[in-house]
Amino acid sequence: MIEITDLRKSFDSNDVLRGIDITIHDGETVAIIGESGCGKSVLLKHIIGLMHPDSGTVTVDGISIPDAKEEVLYALRRRIGFLFQSAALFDSMTVYENVVLGLWEAGERDEDKLREIATEKLGLVGLRGILDSKPSSLSGGMKKRVGLARALAMQPQYMFYDEPTTGLDPVTSDQIDFLILSLTERLSTTNLIVTHDLFTVNRIAKRVIYLNKGLIFFDGTPQELMQSSDRQVMQFVERFVR
Repeated sequence: MIEITDLRKSFDSNDVLRGIDITIHDGETVAIIGESGCGKSVLLKHIIGLMHPDSGTVTVDGISIPDAKEEVLYALRRRIGFLFQSAALFDSMTVYENVVLGLWEAGERDEDKLREIATEKLGLVGLRGILDSKPSSLSGGMKKRVGLARALAMQPQYMFYDEPTTGLDPVTSDQIDFLILSLTERLSTTNLIVTHDLFTVNRIAKRVIYLNKGLIFFDGTPQELMQSSDRQVMQFVERFVR
């Protein structure tokens, strides 16, 4: 379980998070939405300990993230898969090397085991036979899938998705959405999805949290979001439906 209580973070005079309270239970799939600069990515970085709050608490499975020692954070991060907005693949590495990077950094050196894991995870995301390819030869959608395979390689309990469909054409975006939905059902992970794509929200999320100016303006189901009579929520929905 992820518990966030009165989380506050400012950069100079810019109050990015102004008192966030969220509890995400085991097995939930939660979408975090909001306009650029509202604090979505900053919130993710606090959960994995890349940022330290000005005040408030972040607890993951009973571990206080701001107070955790470095080795405790490293162990926790191995249980979290992260799909970056740009896929964040290393162009100098092959697909295989990208997928097993986390395992290699964690000390795994059995080449046969590493190739077996890479082949398995690439199969899960619908990619086979590209272990020795370079990212530069892949389409945007394929890069996202490789990034997802890398996130899955560590057998995570949590999956964090940062704008998983940004920059993709509508058909490829749909494919990524359905892939995430399929993997969620098969792997029983707890999922946190940062997105502005309301099609993704409606397909995948069971719960939606709308951030605006560092505060939570809405917390409910996708259906409740679409039917909300709140002016701020309505303006966001009208602006970002593609």
